[in-house]
Amino acid sequence: MRVAAIDVGSNSIHMVVAQVESDGRFTVLDRAKDMVRLGHRSLHNGRLTAEAMDAGVRTLSAFRTLAERQGVTRFQAVATSAVRETRNGGDFIRRVKEEVGLRIKVIPGREEARLIYLGVRHAIDLRGEPAVVLDAGGGSVELILTEDDRTLSLESVKLGVARLSEAFLKSDPPDSHELDELEGYIAEQVDTVLERFAQRDVRRLVATSGTMLNLVSIVGHQRGDPPNGNLNHYAVTAEEIARVRRLLCKSERDERRRIPGLDEKRIDFIVAGAVLADHVLRSLGAKQMIACTWALREGVLLDFIARHRKGIEETERIDDPRRLSVARFARHMGETGEHSPQVARLALSLFDQLKDQLKLEPPTRELLEYAALLHDVGHHIGHDNHQKHAYYLITNGDLLGFTREEIEIIAQTARYHRKGGPKDTDDGYRSLSSANRRTVRALSAILRVADGLDRSHYGVVHDVDVSRRSGRLMIHLRTEGDDAQLEIWEARSRSGLLGRVLGCEVDFRVA
Repeated sequence: MRVAAIDVGSNSIHMVVAQVESDGRFTVLDRAKDMVRLGHRSLHNGRLTAEAMDAGVRTLSAFRTLAERQGVTRFQAVATSAVRETRNGGDFIRRVKEEVGLRIKVIPGREEARLIYLGVRHAIDLRGEPAVVLDAGGGSVELILTEDDRTLSLESVKLGVARLSEAFLKSDPPDSHELDELEGYIAEQVDTVLERFAQRDVRRLVATSGTMLNLVSIVGHQRGDPPNGNLNHYAVTAEEIARVRRLLCKSERDERRRIPGLDEKRIDFIVAGAVLADHVLRSLGAKQMIACTWALREGVLLDFIARHRKGIEETERIDDPRRLSVARFARHMGETGEHSPQVARLALSLFDQLKDQLKLEPPTRELLEYAALLHDVGHHIGHDNHQKHAYYLITNGDLLGFTREEIEIIAQTARYHRKGGPKDTDDGYRSLSSANRRTVRALSAILRVADGLDRSHYGVVHDVDVSRRSGRLMIHLRTEGDDAQLEIWEARSRSGLLGRVLGCEVDFRVA
């Protein structure tokens, strides 16, 4: 299954496209990023600007097109600080749904931290001694205390680098008063958390997000050892981060632009990011900061895999989109037992032996199988009249790969698997063409018998053999010695329609 994970952040919108496997593995096929600055000014005035929303919609539309061209069938999109904190964030979500066709889930800060941890733990070995994960986005900072590859604390604080830059850094370069206010505010917001973390004797800080990674890149260039794209697990010291902080804080904008390794798109936020990273390192007493290139987007993918293993396994196993759609729908409706597949096997065996007598075309065999697999989905609503509920669910279930006519035949066949058979006065049945009415009568006649032959839901009947003599259709049951009296009794009560369609009596006996 190919999945796109999209992170709608305060600064940038990121997408990763991956081939996911049911065993938990995934292979990244493509990445895309656009610095939309959705949270520009909104983090303080509480509203997304029209320009930012327009840019966000354009980027997400382009990302969707790019992903679909690479075979993506599932999208997982999350939005963080800029959307969750603004009064018109819901308007943006609605526009994206209507104009792009993407559903975006707005996640709270602790959930964001949890997903970041899932991503980081697959790229950095977090076993053993305590570590702190720092993700500094545009609007919020996530701090995660880990030990022995488990989380001890998940924290989210409104300290993003865009938020801090807009609130405190007005001069170029920032003056000492602005820097003192900035650090004082950071201390006010996070020191209680950091003091608690420091009690665990934290030696290393794992840093993710674009601004933190850019700081590591600058240190690498100053060392004469630029990462050149190989940032993951690149380690720098607390002293090196402190030196970079001093350099950035005294540099004007044009001077910062000439610093090797600095991403020009982060030129307005890098000072706040450096002050934040230095403060966290000093408060923790950590000696080392390790870059991690995996974070929220990869965490979203891993979370998706964990929650959808069955669906991914179905995609790996089933290459027919119609069959895959039916399997997913059945699972969604709670049809995970052996009864419906058993009924489908018996129905297909009857079809293969009776298709000529019933004048059924070969393509209808597949429709019978799907009707059998879905005949009991109506139990999702209620037991009474569940055959009618099944008709409603199938016709409204967004089954993929089928024509409207095919879906109607599947739904009508399931509709008549029990109780009264098709009647010309039934609205849905009456609307079918005469040829399709004959098909539904024949398929539902088979399905009624097949369902009766698994009355106990224990798979007593393994297969059937059909013979016709002296105006009677005899169905011989292979049971391997199991008692099939209940199945024979139920099948006889369901066989009236089949007998009328064939113009003969129908009876059953154990082979």
